[in-house]
Amino acid sequence: MTVEEMNYDVVIVGAGPAGLAAAIKLKQLSTEISVCIIEKGSEVGAHILSGAILEPSSFNELIPNWKDLNAPIKTKVQKESFFFLTKKNKIPLPDFILPRDMKNDNNYIISLGNLCKWMAEYAEKLGVDIFPGFTAKEIIYDENEKVIGVLSGEKGITKNGEKSNLYEPKIALKANQTFFAEGCRGHLGKKLIKKFSLYEKNKFQTYAIGIKELWEIKEDVLPLGTVIHSIGWPLYNKAYGGSFIYKLTNNLASIGFVVGLDYKNPYLSPYQEFQNFKSHPKITEFLKNGNRVSYGARALNEGGYQSLTKLSFPGGVMLGCEAGTLNVLKIKGTHTAIGSGILAAESYYDSLKEGKHKNELKNYQSKFENSSIYKELYSVRNVRPGFKYGLFSGLLNTFIDQKIFRGKAPWTINHKKRDNETLHKKVNLKKITYPKPNNTTTFDRLTSLSFSGTNHKEDQPCHLVLKNKMVPIEKNLELFDSPETRYCPANVYEIVEAEKNTPKLQINFQNCLHCKTCDIKDPYQNIDWVPPEGGDGPNYSGM
Repeated sequence: MTVEEMNYDVVIVGAGPAGLAAAIKLKQLSTEISVCIIEKGSEVGAHILSGAILEPSSFNELIPNWKDLNAPIKTKVQKESFFFLTKKNKIPLPDFILPRDMKNDNNYIISLGNLCKWMAEYAEKLGVDIFPGFTAKEIIYDENEKVIGVLSGEKGITKNGEKSNLYEPKIALKANQTFFAEGCRGHLGKKLIKKFSLYEKNKFQTYAIGIKELWEIKEDVLPLGTVIHSIGWPLYNKAYGGSFIYKLTNNLASIGFVVGLDYKNPYLSPYQEFQNFKSHPKITEFLKNGNRVSYGARALNEGGYQSLTKLSFPGGVMLGCEAGTLNVLKIKGTHTAIGSGILAAESYYDSLKEGKHKNELKNYQSKFENSSIYKELYSVRNVRPGFKYGLFSGLLNTFIDQKIFRGKAPWTINHKKRDNETLHKKVNLKKITYPKPNNTTTFDRLTSLSFSGTNHKEDQPCHLVLKNKMVPIEKNLELFDSPETRYCPANVYEIVEAEKNTPKLQINFQNCLHCKTCDIKDPYQNIDWVPPEGGDGPNYSGM
């Protein structure tokens, strides 16, 4: 099949902070470098979801005069608290026991979606071509198995695989180097990791799911710039995780909950744990008389230093969360993502000057390993895996590792199991009964979904592909009581009665938030998330 070709020096997959930073830096280094970004969201920012608190170090490096350019970075952290929640009360944790990396002096509360929109406008003024609403569906290789670009997904294909009257063909975007910045659990990144063995033996990524809402609340409920984090109830030892509340503007607060996807009980529902959290009397008082305005969910990397991929391969590199650069102790990945984009751009430019820009950018790996990002991730490497034995042992390990050894312990704790391997079978496990929603502060999943702006054309192939159609019933239902019906935050998966009263898995792909949790947590890795038609999915506003 002949496809239209567009040629650039660098093609970037994903208009998140890493991809945008790389594009901006490339153009700053040389206006002669041609750059394009392909973005699956309907617009830049549509699929961006984060807490978010920005540590501005990398952004200062990228755009030093951002304060003069009306960047959407306005709310400086003014006051922060960390609580241990019991079922009815909150216990403040004293400042002196908290690791330095958990503190937010000189950081900003932001909407990462709004920041990405601003960065996209800045990049376009420098001459970057940005194509929102197009998926990077396939990787293009040359005869030597070198990456030479990506193919966009077709549009207007019906669920029967036929071309509709809205059909748009694939486009080949070819480049000297392709930068992959899809974010956490990128579908092309998975293929690259396997093809080029980007993980060393016994290395793998670990994940969490983050669920977030934006609330309009009264101005006097929380002071502007307030940051609140908590651990404890409702999770306790059921799973690793915790909460955040950030006062973003005078009337807008971000509230969210993170649950590690290495949890063991198949009856646990991260979504319902979030609803439980909002029902806590000390949390409800913040939301009282408020209005929820937006909802979303996204998987995030938690593996850190032990789970970094090899960063380069013939024809391309991995950026940001695609490579696993989030700092789980800081609960931040934006500054490391931006930093990785800067380093990749500099590596390309250095190779260009030497005439080696079509070769593998091995200098990117060495630059990264000599950077502050690498040192930062190394210093907190023992925090997340220390929680594999429970909350209190994890807290003790964090105190010893960060307060006594200051991140320089003479050992490294390895991650124990992949997230899909941790579920216990349903035998001898009690079901978890969650309260019904009150429709004031807690809600059912479909009601929440209506606040995400999610839309998929129904007459298209399902983008949640089962490798074996028998596994959901014969394995997942039989052994784990269908955990996909609980770990999904959008009610995509349902067990329904088919013919002769036999159970069947129904996939409501139209509900999908693109969080990738199913791709990660399915016990048999039987669900493969692939992109739907470009422009479909959530349409987050201000998230």
